[in-house]
Amino acid sequence: MKRKQLFEFEDQSWFPAFLRNYLTDFLQFISNQFDIYKNVTPLLSELVKEEGNQTIVDMASGGGGGLVRLSKRLQEEHPNLKIILTDYYPNHKAFEYVCKQSPVFSYEKESVDARKVPAHLKGVRTQFLSLHHFREEDVVRILQNAVDSKSPIALFESQERNVPSVLAMLFSPVNVLLMTPFIKPFSIGRIVFTYLIPLVPLFVMLDGVLSALRTYTVPEMNELISRVEGHENYEWKVGKQQSRPVGILYLIGSPK
Repeated sequence: MKRKQLFEFEDQSWFPAFLRNYLTDFLQFISNQFDIYKNVTPLLSELVKEEGNQTIVDMASGGGGGLVRLSKRLQEEHPNLKIILTDYYPNHKAFEYVCKQSPVFSYEKESVDARKVPAHLKGVRTQFLSLHHFREEDVVRILQNAVDSKSPIALFESQERNVPSVLAMLFSPVNVLLMTPFIKPFSIGRIVFTYLIPLVPLFVMLDGVLSALRTYTVPEMNELISRVEGHENYEWKVGKQQSRPVGILYLIGSPK
């Protein structure tokens, strides 16, 4: 299938913030509950080791991504690990909840644009399940900003642009209905807009299908890297990590 930019509802400035937070909370819960990024731990650990200061700056963090489970394994090799959560639309309640899980975490209260990361945020830059949100020119800007600041970067996606991924997204409302009672922090609003007024399962499904249709393939990611000025000064790894329950696409770059 040819990639289509389309749009996702949660990206829109007019989309209600509370609904956006419920959607990102669900994605964070799924990521950690099923530990879907487990097999990329060695890839990320190597970057942290190369970077030296044991700090990860997570961009487009949503509800905290899959970093809670990942952080526990990374700490085994990097005892001074620090992870800073950031987002263009920061979900403060979710960030505060993640920070309570471990002193490893902190977060930026202000909006952070992955295309132009503030200079004071230094460390390995990561993105989990968010690269597909960006247009091609914006992905190039994300990579260019990392290269210009000589920051290592690791981008991970947990879906592909294919029929199985689209079908999986069509059935996602079932998972929302089954798992919502277990998502923390607990929210009456989440219960109301999941079961009484089922907007959360509806938008999880719609945005999920759109996410799959927007996901970049390995050849497309390589082509985007080629547009970055100075890309030859970085070592790039692009591929797919076989994992369960889903395979993980990755784009990783580090200074030579």
